[in-house]
Amino acid sequence: MGADGLASTRKSSETWILVIIEGNLSTRVLIADDHQIQRLGIRVLLEREGFSVVAEASDGQQALKLAEQFRPEVAILDIIMPILNGLDAAQEIQRVSPKTKIIYLTMHADERYIITGMQRGAKGFVIKTQPAEELIRAIRQAVRGLTYLSPEIDAVVRRYQNNSEIRNEPLSSRERQVLQLIAEGKTTRECACLLEISVKTVETYRKRAPARVMGIRTQLDDLVRF
Repeated sequence: MGADGLASTRKSSETWILVIIEGNLSTRVLIADDHQIQRLGIRVLLEREGFSVVAEASDGQQALKLAEQFRPEVAILDIIMPILNGLDAAQEIQRVSPKTKIIYLTMHADERYIITGMQRGAKGFVIKTQPAEELIRAIRQAVRGLTYLSPEIDAVVRRYQNNSEIRNEPLSSRERQVLQLIAEGKTTRECACLLEISVKTVETYRKRAPARVMGIRTQLDDLVRF
């Protein structure tokens, strides 16, 4: 083999080594937001920083299915999404993909959402009005097993830890999912199909829910996209 052939082989080998190293270092990310423009902007930002966006979802249920399929290292979720909201989607994602770190990227700094998300193991909360660098920092912290909170969110958490009490959730995750779909105008059969449960189970939730939802109507309305 001539000198030129040897140089070409060495260059090819170095290229393959570089690709393998970059593949190992690239964090795999799932994005879930019901606004396509938001998802596109997040994808562009993350890919520019060297992250690999493996999937995008427009609702919580789609995010769950994609998380089970791709097992991303990080899932970036909005809270307010149709069919399955971000809080319940996160809980289900961690069931099917336990190693996936959850980061919420949201407009909502409501204490109940924040505390519920933290109690369910979120590794980050970033407000959408914060600089883009906040999200990058949150992902890098989450991959290292740390938690990142935007300053506004951190203040809410500290206030809760110091002074406040949050009452127990009156609904189970599944009951909340059924009620959200009903509020979105879905029929009993459509609810059963979307959640992959029986029509009878949905009817049971519908019958017993009114006695248990006193005082949470506002929260349910907030979680529903009209």
